[in-house]
Amino acid sequence: MTELWKLTASELAPLIAGRQISVKEAIASVLERIDAVNPALNSIVQRMDEQALATAEAADISLAHGEVPGPLTGIAVTIKVNVDQAGFATTNGLRTQAGLGAEVDSPVVANLRKAGAIIVGRTNTPAFSLRWFTSNSLHGSTKNPRNQCLTPGGSSGGAGAAVASGMGAIGHGTDIAGSIRYPAYACGVHGLRPSLGRVPGFNATAGDRLIGGQLMAVSGPLARSVPDLRLSLAAMSARDMRDPWWQPMPLRGADVPRKVAYFEAPEGMNVAQPIRDALRTAATRLSDAGYQVEEVLPPPFREARDMQLRLWMAEFRQDGTAALRAENDPDANFVYAQMTRHCPEIDLPGMMATLRARARLTRLWRTFLADWPLVLCPVSGELPFLDHRDVASPSDFDAVLEAQLTMIAIPFMGLPGLSVATDSVGSNPVGVQLVADQFCEDLLLEAGENLAPEPLGLAMA
Repeated sequence: MTELWKLTASELAPLIAGRQISVKEAIASVLERIDAVNPALNSIVQRMDEQALATAEAADISLAHGEVPGPLTGIAVTIKVNVDQAGFATTNGLRTQAGLGAEVDSPVVANLRKAGAIIVGRTNTPAFSLRWFTSNSLHGSTKNPRNQCLTPGGSSGGAGAAVASGMGAIGHGTDIAGSIRYPAYACGVHGLRPSLGRVPGFNATAGDRLIGGQLMAVSGPLARSVPDLRLSLAAMSARDMRDPWWQPMPLRGADVPRKVAYFEAPEGMNVAQPIRDALRTAATRLSDAGYQVEEVLPPPFREARDMQLRLWMAEFRQDGTAALRAENDPDANFVYAQMTRHCPEIDLPGMMATLRARARLTRLWRTFLADWPLVLCPVSGELPFLDHRDVASPSDFDAVLEAQLTMIAIPFMGLPGLSVATDSVGSNPVGVQLVADQFCEDLLLEAGENLAPEPLGLAMA
């Protein structure tokens, strides 16, 4: 039989439900895989082998007694260290939070458990989850399993590396400016940023966020197959009223025209040729699958990007600067300095103007998506960056920021986005991004399956 850690959640779940294999066998296989590859990658920074095996044994007993399995029963998942998981520290990559123990699970963790998923470890993030690279002074650096010279992405870089290397079929990530989509892109897997209000979120250790985080930050899945994204999204989206933004929206919406707006280089964005090639191939595949694909003028990306950064930095200035000084992480300090250079401090009228702009830009985007239900565009303008390029110099930081235009813009309007791994150039993964209207993740997943119908290969296999 194929080594169980190699199977996707969609392949493994029916074998467990039919009791062809035990949950304990499946989890033990993943833990052995973690033993084999995690020391080189430093993806999982808080292990929980005993708890995972105990939960697996309990699941096997329940199945033996005839209990109906959940959709993710026996599936190994990882959780990012910036969300609460009872009994573990919500470190967010910070030495100052190494002792910040959670007493209750966050909604996304609770929902995964209710679906039967088994948590095998907690994954790394940069300090404050502030970069598209993954390193911090508490847990160290995470390596990209496809090419250790490249960033694994961030801030869910640990999740991306874990999924790509077989340390769990599904990785939990968070995304406020590409933190799910970019690690998926960099590690050669798929990543779904859900709509605002789709997946409930709340960290009791931190309390309620300011308005920027409330409007733009979401949790979502990374996986090696699009069906796994669909399975995990359904589990993560279950009702939890601790999140006042959560909405009980159906996972499948009404039928819409199969139309795709193609943005190869929106608003003068500099896009590398291999990415243009990937986009053109994706456009052809969608066209062959019956979609009408046309190159049209996009709604504003740059203004949405600028407003998103302004709102994000306003929140960080209010809630994060004291913690930044206390942590004194060199990379976080450098990134914050560059961000403040791009986003001067705003006053109350400036904040009100930013929120007003959000209403207008959301209206423009949603009106556009009513006519063009899907957008095909770059994830990033460049192939995955050399690791730690953002802290090499101010000019390198600026180049990184410019390349991330399309990723940063989308969260400002609360829209969902899907990063689909499509190819590679040598050891450099390549992918494309799909965008849809609020609560239209089903459109993203359907199109994603046309672009990537088979599970992706594993790194370090």
